[in-house]
Amino acid sequence: MPTNVLRRGQQTPPSRSQDPPQPGTAETVVLSIAGNPLRMNFHQTPSARRIRAALPLFSVAETWGECIHFEIPIAGGRDRTARINAQIGGLYYWAEERRLLLIFGPTPISGNGLVRLPRPCNLVGDTRDKLSSIRQVPPGQKVMLKLP
Repeated sequence: MPTNVLRRGQQTPPSRSQDPPQPGTAETVVLSIAGNPLRMNFHQTPSARRIRAALPLFSVAETWGECIHFEIPIAGGRDRTARINAQIGGLYYWAEERRLLLIFGPTPISGNGLVRLPRPCNLVGDTRDKLSSIRQVPPGQKVMLKLP
């Protein structure tokens, strides 16, 4: 008997704790840059799952225009979320350089109203938190990515 069939009168399938999160849902992690915490919604993508499984991660912030990026010890390739144009508040994984990039404004190669990434990068998450607290973060500050 198929397991995805609902019983008569049942509104939703029974939940099972061992089921993985459904596609399109997000899990929250905390990205702290120079002591400024941001809640990040991690998407259900291959890159995001690899990074989340390795938490906590520690690194050092570098800047590139209005982008903070930092090295992480996670290997992987591009996935179907890879894009060259970014969204403000997006967290991207640059597979070739093993870096995460948090975008809070234009990069040096942005133009025509588009925020450009250095190469196609996988979208792993985003934040709805205000990014004003990280605008003045100088290079060399501590970065921590952890579970809440």
